[in-house]
Amino acid sequence: MEQFVRLKALAAPLLRPNVDTDVIIPSREITSPSREGFGEKLFASWRYLEPDRRPNPDFVLNRAPFDRAQVLVAGENFGCGSSREMAVWAIRQFGFRCVIAPSFGAIFQANCYRNGVLPVVLPKADVEALGREAEAGALELDVDLESCTVSAPGGRTLRFEVGGPEREMLLAGLDAIGLTLKRRDEIRAFQARDQAARPWIWSI
Repeated sequence: MEQFVRLKALAAPLLRPNVDTDVIIPSREITSPSREGFGEKLFASWRYLEPDRRPNPDFVLNRAPFDRAQVLVAGENFGCGSSREMAVWAIRQFGFRCVIAPSFGAIFQANCYRNGVLPVVLPKADVEALGREAEAGALELDVDLESCTVSAPGGRTLRFEVGGPEREMLLAGLDAIGLTLKRRDEIRAFQARDQAARPWIWSI
């Protein structure tokens, strides 16, 4: 998993509430078991015009400079709906490393941590203020996971919270299994003690 420590990047605004995973990656776009190729399918229903799949010039991520943004400023309950992990794959493969919103769908938020994307929860008023600034022009944010802060132009600093294991996973660039294996010596020591105390269990 890609490590996340600090990111200084352009922000794109998408302040729509209740954007569900079927909007983030429509089911009709899931045509392969591969983990690759989802970036171009992100928000496909909004990004493309039918029937020839031309880019929709009115959609924010099809316009410069937002087409190169790495921070998405989103509305409340972002990523609600189904549990499809492809939604986070699409977010990451488009180029986003961080999504800032007042709240997230719980499964989507957990999938972010496991795929190298930092979901930042901030008060709705702060998110809306950032979204307005992003809409007005190029807004560069400094997202620091070590200090758990988002710094905006003008010296403003917004603080957020991330659970200990999730923060450690992102800082180390490890998934849940990799994080567990950091305690390999403790695991082996426990196994040795348990084997001595209950040898009949280990004889099977």
